[in-house]
Amino acid sequence: MIEIRDERPTDISARELLLDTCFGPARYLKTSERLREGRLPVPGLSLTAELSGRVVGTVRLWHVEAGPGRPALLLGPLAVDPLLQGHGLGSTLMWASIGRARALGHGAIILVGDAPYYARFGFSRELMDGISLPGPFERARFLGLNLRRGSLDGAVGTLTASGLLEEAACPVGLDARRHAA
Repeated sequence: MIEIRDERPTDISARELLLDTCFGPARYLKTSERLREGRLPVPGLSLTAELSGRVVGTVRLWHVEAGPGRPALLLGPLAVDPLLQGHGLGSTLMWASIGRARALGHGAIILVGDAPYYARFGFSRELMDGISLPGPFERARFLGLNLRRGSLDGAVGTLTASGLLEEAACPVGLDARRHAA
């Protein structure tokens, strides 16, 4: 049985391997990665899916500002072991992260992803019309979800990182791969 639980420090290596498997080295080049880089995810909003002691899914949320005075969360990446894709684990992780974010009082979630997939969770492109990212992105994949009524309505500006910084630089192996990609 698959267990959805809080991410543990011991999950990090397996999580990185899963992300490499799902997205390859190009994941380090994405604008969303620049917003996450050097920051810690939001406490209580990093989830791991575990099957028989193995990490098979992951999702994290990060603090961002959707324009001046508009706190929001940036979701990503969401990843599921390729052998388990198409069985609803990604949806389970999404619903769990949305539910937790709402329960913790957050107002909105933003992501860059496949619009038809994320529409089932209530994400829409229209909420992001006045907001941009600080680097290249596909407008049709820039999506938002109001957890509280009006949180993103009328927002304008550039999405910026906020929240806690990591205390130490990322491990040498990860840093080397990022710069080699």
